[in-house]
Amino acid sequence: MHRRTAPGDPLVLPGPWDAASAGVFVEAGFRALATPSAGVAASLGYEDGQTPADEMFAAVARIVRAVDVPVSADIEGGYGIAPKELVERLLETGAVGCNLEDSEDGTLKDPRAHADWLAEVRHAAADRLFVNARIDTFIRARGGADPKQATEQAIERAALYVAAGADCVYPIGAPTDVLPLLRSGIQGPINVHGTVTGGPAPAELGELGATRITFGPGLQRRAAEALRQITADLG
Repeated sequence: MHRRTAPGDPLVLPGPWDAASAGVFVEAGFRALATPSAGVAASLGYEDGQTPADEMFAAVARIVRAVDVPVSADIEGGYGIAPKELVERLLETGAVGCNLEDSEDGTLKDPRAHADWLAEVRHAAADRLFVNARIDTFIRARGGADPKQATEQAIERAALYVAAGADCVYPIGAPTDVLPLLRSGIQGPINVHGTVTGGPAPAELGELGATRITFGPGLQRRAAEALRQITADLG
């Protein structure tokens, strides 16, 4: 699904936060899904980044069981679980891929150490999981990210992660105007964060270099806003 020939036709992956939302996205015609950790956390009553590993894996498993399309799972930084066990637990949920972050507690990890860890994940997974390596240079820079520096760092980290076996890299928070630079400097698929309302359409992001588009918790938050309006109207 990631090997599309037309630049303006990126793979668009809505982010289900529970089984019901997953069913809605499949009914709408989407051929694959990617869970957002923040959206799942909200559905379980946790703040982003505070979901216990057992509850996250259980939530992913429920989503996978509810649909007949491939599901990739955002498992944040891996919850401190050793790569082999992490892969085994992911496969037990039925997920076909995972999103893994390169920062912890708001701080960027050492890129080479993280690449080594990704290599262990890849070795344990072989070809059974699609590994999406998130790059946090744009959202974790102290005092605000300088786009030029964040872009250079993202390209450097991407090279390490791809060499370690990542199938795709995700420079989350990258401004739209740097996407062509990222595309020219990164080998392989690039995940770009899409917007639910406003902002460039998926086709435009594809023309700028996106291979696939995810939405983080945007859809879950939009649904929550709609529910607030509905309940307000009931009164």
